Formats: sequence, C-alpha cells, structure tokens
Amino acid sequence: MIILKNILIVDDEQSMCDFLSILLSGEGYTVKSTINPSAALSLIRSENNIDMVITDVKMPEMDGLDLLKSLKEHNPDIIVIMITAYSTTENAVEAMKLGAYDYLIKPFKVDEIKIIVQKAFQNKSLEMENRLLRSQMKQQQKFDDIIGVSPEIHRIFNTINKIADLGSNVLITGESGTGKELIAKAIHQKSYRKDKPFVTVNCGALPENLLETELFGHMKGSFTGAIQNKAGLFEIADGGTFFLDEIAETTPAIQIKLLRVLNDRKFMRVGGVKDITVDVRIVAATNRDLEYLVQNRIFREDLYYRLNVIPIHIPPLRERVNDIPLLAEHFLMKCSETCGRSHMSISEDAIKKLQNYNWPGNIRELENVIERCVALESSNSITVKSLPGYIQHSRQDAPDKLKTIPEQGLDLERIVGDYEKEFLIKALKRTNGVKKDAAGLLGISFRSFRYRLKKYGLDDINDMDNERED
Repeated sequence: MIILKNILIVDDEQSMCDFLSILLSGEGYTVKSTINPSAALSLIRSENNIDMVITDVKMPEMDGLDLLKSLKEHNPDIIVIMITAYSTTENAVEAMKLGAYDYLIKPFKVDEIKIIVQKAFQNKSLEMENRLLRSQMKQQQKFDDIIGVSPEIHRIFNTINKIADLGSNVLITGESGTGKELIAKAIHQKSYRKDKPFVTVNCGALPENLLETELFGHMKGSFTGAIQNKAGLFEIADGGTFFLDEIAETTPAIQIKLLRVLNDRKFMRVGGVKDITVDVRIVAATNRDLEYLVQNRIFREDLYYRLNVIPIHIPPLRERVNDIPLLAEHFLMKCSETCGRSHMSISEDAIKKLQNYNWPGNIRELENVIERCVALESSNSITVKSLPGYIQHSRQDAPDKLKTIPEQGLDLERIVGDYEKEFLIKALKRTNGVKKDAAGLLGISFRSFRYRLKKYGLDDINDMDNERED
C-alpha cells in the first residue's frame, strides 16, 4: 500500500497554520504550511509530492474554491479538505462537486480533524487498490489453480512454500503457455504480502517509452500528452508483488532503471526530480535463454544475477504427461460451465491421444483445444473424433529404443540436437517458410528461433517450398 503522508496547510491566519502543523506533525505526517494560496500552487507544481491540502475557504488573495479547482486540474488524485468559519450550503455543495474530500466548519474538535485526515488517507489507498482490482479483472485468468501430480510440479509446490515469505527476487523460466504468471500469483498468495497488490506488466507488449511511464509514472508536462501526474506501477505495487513478464524483451535503457529499483528500491518518475522509495517483491519471467542473452550482451549480466536469486523452471507439458488427464478434466468442467452445458466427459482414448501429442503451446494450447471440443461437440462426451485432426493423428516422435539408455551409453547432445534440428525444419515446412510463424508453432521467440537456425547451419534458409508435413 502506498504511504500518503505529505500535507500542505493553506490558511490566511498564521495561527491556524501553526495549530494544524503541530497537530498533524504529532500524528506522523510531514506538514508544510503557507498563508498565501498562490504560493501553495507554486509549491505543489514544483515539488509534486503533496498528497493532501487542507485549505480555508475565505481568503483575501484567492478563494478556497478557486484553489480547489486549480489543485484538481493539476492533480485529480490530490486530497483536499476545506475548512471555514462562514459555512453556507451552497459553498459546501460546490466544494463537493469540485472534488473536495470533506468540508469542516470552524471551530472543529481536535479528534475530528485527526480522524478525517486518517480516513481520507485510508480511503485513498483503498481507492488505488480498487483501481488495480478492476484492472486485473479485465485480464481473466487462463485457469484457476495449479494442477498436477507429476514430480516436477510437486517440486515447484515445495519451492513456493519455502520461498513465499522471503523477500528474495524470483526468476521463473519456461516455454510460452506453461503458466508462469500462475506460479507468480501463487508465490504472492502464499506470502505475507497476499493482502497487498499483485501487479503485472508484460514487458514485451509495450514500446520503451510507454513501458517506462507504465513502470515509473510521469510528471505533468514531462512529455507531449502528459497533462497530469501519473503514478507508475511500482508505486501501485508498493507493499506487494510486482510480476515482470517477458523480462528478456526489455531494452538496455529500461534494464538500467530496473537495476536501480532492485538495488536501492528507489526510482524517479519520468520528468521527476525526487526519489520514490517502494517496498516491492520482484518476480520476473521469461521464455528465453537469459544466460545466452547475457553472453551475447543482449541482457545485462548484473540485472540477470539480481533477478535470478531464486530460479523456478516450469517444465513443458510434454514432460508432464501424467498431468494431462487432470488438466483436461479441469478445463472440461470450466468450459462446460462457461458454455452452459451440463458437465461433459472425455473418453480414455481421447485422453491417450492428448497424452501422445507434443503440445508446443503447452497448457494454454490444451485449454484452447478443450474449449473448441466443448463448443463443437453436440453430445456430452468428447471422443477421439472430437479432437482436432492433428491431435488425432499425432504419434510419439521418439523411437522406443531412445526411451532407455543402451549399455554402451549414448551421445545425448547429438540426439537432442538431431531432434531439435528436425523440428525446426518441420516447423518451417508447416508454415511454408514463414520463420515467425514457425517460431510460434514451436512455442519459442523469433529471436530464439533464428539463433537455433544459425546453430544448426540452417540460417541461410529463405523460402521453403509448399510441401506440407505429412
């Protein structure tokens, strides 16, 4: 939760300024005061760190309502409390319309102003958390829980239980669609931060300038279109967990700024001049080989080691075959309810076909397949015929003799390399030579796909013929 504690008192009576300053400073707030409304505006515009203004209504130089209007135009989120000895219903109504938090009549009780200030800050924090919640609700979860009985998943469960309450940074790796964000949410929910915000950003979804303002916020006038101050996601995540998805897609400039946050827990808004300190646990994720990117100076080595304090690798679905029946049943129940169907069943033969498929899109692809089957199947049972053709005709690619180690041993590097090369070529054939589509088919990034082509001497391939994979 963001700590809002900077208060500015504006009253043409110095005695009132002094009284409120002493009172609220004793409550732990940082308080400044002025008898000049114009000076108050200048102070707020120059420092941009005032969270609350308590202002008189009747002042000779500027009416308090005019000051309120100017404050809200500069920063809609600022809390303004009006005080006056000359109360009228019209003024009170106008103040509320302009965005005042409360309207107090002099003389007021000491406890009254204390409680109002405290509640105003609490309500502001709650409002920011509600904004975050509404934003998160727009991004529907792909599935509700981590499901699996495989040893690999149980190792991840154990790791989450061990590290949840630590403050250490976590780096989650795994192919696209394996559920990296779900693991990050599980870490957050198991930790003492669970009642604080869980904030997520996809670093690969925004250009550098937009990502910078999303992460760190900006000050009014810092660039064209910055018509008001904006809090960044790091501020919103204060006290909670910040999930940086696709961290490998960040630019060197962003990486430098992230490194400072990780080292010092401090940053500046774009166009700002003052440090903002936050208490945030960082969980990052990527589907790329960060060690390779570090070796090739694409990703900062110091940032990599700061992120990779606790590594968690999520295996692809093809290595968790025993989890497929549970996942299929889970998605079947979920999709049946969503589509308004009575609970459907899935045949054992269909499950075996699902287990025999390679799942380049991992769990996300499995959910999509089940959803398609539910939508298109007229009966209440999903059979082999309900499945897409490419899954019906799938087969285990590895021959039985490679499922055990022969007495003379084997060359693992060569065998894995041969299969990787074969899949690269098959993917290119499937997509008629469109490398970007082939990379997506294999569940890897375009850059990683090009690296692998070069690794096996296939980077000179430009256009494939129209032959499709049998």
